[in-house]
Amino acid sequence: MTGRRLDSADTAGADVANATGESGDLLVELAGVTFGYGANPLLNGLNLRIGRRERVALIGSNGAGKSTLLKLIVGLLNASAGEIRVLGGACRSEADFRRARTKIGLVFQHSDDQLFCPTVLDDVAFGPLNLGYSPSEAAAMAEGTLAALGLQGYGARVTHRLSGGEKRLVALATVLAMDPELLLLDEPTSGLDTTSEARLLEHLEALPQAMLIVSHEQRVLERLSSRALLLQDGCLIDAELHRHPHQHRHAHLHLHAAGLATDHDHLSDLPLHAHEHLGEE
Repeated sequence: MTGRRLDSADTAGADVANATGESGDLLVELAGVTFGYGANPLLNGLNLRIGRRERVALIGSNGAGKSTLLKLIVGLLNASAGEIRVLGGACRSEADFRRARTKIGLVFQHSDDQLFCPTVLDDVAFGPLNLGYSPSEAAAMAEGTLAALGLQGYGARVTHRLSGGEKRLVALATVLAMDPELLLLDEPTSGLDTTSEARLLEHLEALPQAMLIVSHEQRVLERLSSRALLLQDGCLIDAELHRHPHQHRHAHLHLHAAGLATDHDHLSDLPLHAHEHLGEE
């Protein structure tokens, strides 16, 4: 795809946030959803449609309501108006949302909010157990999910002693073990070092599930998403993913020590580098 920039499209102002494809391909549909913590609504008549195989970037300023929207989709918060439909079925009660959560998995921004069992295996098997699988079946599903994420042998480990990157992968495993059709990812790489981020993104990129991705990291959204939505003033606006080259200068670190030659020039211009945000086509 050429020309990608996370920015408002020319159609800004219309809450069009629609998935491509036929209605039978829709996983989630929100119509006129309103929610607020006080007198002023945070989300105001919001519309959203997400189809199978879509990977949607959800962007917006801090406090715009992005995390709130994810929680509304899975019923952790209750809309004051509007309708939420999952796989064609309206979600109006907790029982409706419990069924919806078997098809939609929310990966929280903070892994410690998602991991609460003594061991990794306990955490990952928790979802399948609640779907009615036997303990042996749930354990097998958990082990298989961990193996698929490169976490073989992690089952007996104590969850709270894992690194931040390991916790993030285990949190993803707790959701994937339930075989959802849509992943809701809230700042999936927040706080990760470069190696852990690369490992997580590699796994996410290889997954077959549709995704709705909240992130402030441009590189994450560029790598994972196929379209973008801007949450602004309580409504969703189609945004354009646009790639453009840019140039910048940066300083190099040099070592100075007795006996070492210093053949570089401190007074010359800093080296100029040109590259695209997303790499080569």
